[in-house]
Amino acid sequence: MSRRVLVTGGAGFIGSHVADAFLALGDRVWIIDDLSTGRRANVPDGADFREMDIGHPGVDALFAEVGGFDVVSHHAAQIDVRVSVADPRRDARSNVDGFLNVLEAARRHGVGRFIFVSSGGVVYGEPERRPTPEDAPKLPLSPYGVTKLTAEYYLHAYARIHGLDYVALRYANVYGPRQDPHGEAGVVAIFSQRIAAGEPLTVFGDGEQTRDYVYVGDVAAANVILGGAPLPPPDGLDARAFNIGTGVGTSVHALGAALMEAAGRRVGVEEAPERPGELRHSALDTARAAELGWRPGTTLAAGLRRTYDHIVAGGTVPSGGTHTRPGSEVAR
Repeated sequence: MSRRVLVTGGAGFIGSHVADAFLALGDRVWIIDDLSTGRRANVPDGADFREMDIGHPGVDALFAEVGGFDVVSHHAAQIDVRVSVADPRRDARSNVDGFLNVLEAARRHGVGRFIFVSSGGVVYGEPERRPTPEDAPKLPLSPYGVTKLTAEYYLHAYARIHGLDYVALRYANVYGPRQDPHGEAGVVAIFSQRIAAGEPLTVFGDGEQTRDYVYVGDVAAANVILGGAPLPPPDGLDARAFNIGTGVGTSVHALGAALMEAAGRRVGVEEAPERPGELRHSALDTARAAELGWRPGTTLAAGLRRTYDHIVAGGTVPSGGTHTRPGSEVAR
């Protein structure tokens, strides 16, 4: 049966792909986005779009109008580590206060499952184990990481107090078509633009810092699969948390080289001072998500090529990746 699905931040880069994925299943999709970073052009046909901030009272009114949602996929957030360091109160207004406004609406009016977009790239801090499993110590090094972890604690508390059914998806660094140069994974969009223009790439620090880059089509499939899969009881903070990445760390220098290979042209590389609040290394262990049927299906080379083509040429490219769960197959 068709489900009622709300995607907050659904006019943004990742959220719009998630909305696409639910619509492709025949679900009814509503989108909330204030268009501060999202784009109206990203809203897929067939979605009911409401332009508003997630902290607005209209969020509760939408839940009341619809009569609750079967799935809420909460992507709306302040996503830039640098902004959180420079202005932590701005970060908290969106990532704590705004989040709680949506969560309270879900509690009052009902939700089948609340999907929260956390960040495996920041909640673990500088982990000793890589790829990093979900039960690793949580030691965020930026206000952004603190707010993501705070939201996970709220969800766990709501599960124990109110019986909320939720899952936290700890994303690695997501890249792909529709990406804007915001947040750490925005480096793919920035590098693509500079390579296309024949301009040198700017690398902060020594360029040997690593990130786990996961393709947006694979992330959208994770929302679909983990939005409906049977989950373990919320016995601890990590019981309902799942890493969504590839398990492979790629350095900034290697990423630049791979993008130049995808573009078929070379440009120079310039170094700049290291930026505060950013991690040295990050890669996520995704074995727990694999047990529920999700695996990344897009290689870095293939994903970068699709992304470069989309960003530079404005072409239409597939989201990519095939993911399975018992008894069904979802292609993106």
